[in-house]
Amino acid sequence: MIRRHAFTLVELLVVIAIIGILAGLMLPAVQAARESARRSQCVNNLKQIGLACQNYHDLLGSFPSGYCAAVPYVDGASDTTPGWGWGALILSQIEQNGVKASINFGLPIENPQNAMVVQTSLPVYLCPSDSLPPAPFQVPDALGNPIALAAPSSYAACIGSDLTSVSDAAGDGIFYRNSGTKIGDVRDGTSTTILVGEKAWANAQGIWAGAVNRGVLTRGKYNICQPLVASLVYPAPALVLSHAHMNNALIDSDGSAGMDDFSSMHTGGSNFAFADGSVRFIHDVSYDTATDSLTVVFQALGTRAGHEVIPGDWTQ
Repeated sequence: MIRRHAFTLVELLVVIAIIGILAGLMLPAVQAARESARRSQCVNNLKQIGLACQNYHDLLGSFPSGYCAAVPYVDGASDTTPGWGWGALILSQIEQNGVKASINFGLPIENPQNAMVVQTSLPVYLCPSDSLPPAPFQVPDALGNPIALAAPSSYAACIGSDLTSVSDAAGDGIFYRNSGTKIGDVRDGTSTTILVGEKAWANAQGIWAGAVNRGVLTRGKYNICQPLVASLVYPAPALVLSHAHMNNALIDSDGSAGMDDFSSMHTGGSNFAFADGSVRFIHDVSYDTATDSLTVVFQALGTRAGHEVIPGDWTQ
């Protein structure tokens, strides 16, 4: 007769404890590997976006407009109609011809005839590390009244440096209201001029379609810049544009809570596509410090012809 020895309770508890310790040791490594994969996908998204902008330039002779407005400029908030932005204009260049064909560009973004297409989620405009809504979300006006349901975006085009507000009639960067910037206009060099960067929906709830007339950008629930200010919103162009002032802002002296800036859910910085097609990671510019070297360089990277001197080791 063979005797079988069962585990004692103490032995079982020891095994469970060892498994728990091993799981605890492995979890950070697993999470780091997952974030690395997500960050790589984000880089790939921006590479596609950058290439699409270049192909658009090759086809039409200029980069797409930041957003298209058919009415005279008043305030960059109530005058953005029809409002279609750079993300809509390059749809053919990111192999979304069907989506582009469904858009009536002669009608505003918020027109019911465009409702279905504006609500279409496009993976290339979504960073996997971002905290995104499970469905289209409501873009409101400044009083909180709903205007249009729209699919989210994790990216925004660069209107320029801190000298330019996203709602200005023009900017010192590549993208702005009715812009048509050419490669020849990028006198600072394509390798040191930002095209598009991350703008986490978790921090500022942007869309890919464009600047919804009278619509506003609202603060995301993971935005940690400054204390929460009730009813803080930003004008319509901020839905698709940012300026190179701060990156993952913690304190912003203009009171915007960083909603007109770039941001990401990555640790330590954000990814950016440049006019030469490259994608690079730029470290946090969290505070509004005009004398900080990275702040100065970051703002210089936002301009197309500022004639700033960019140090060779600026990515370090």
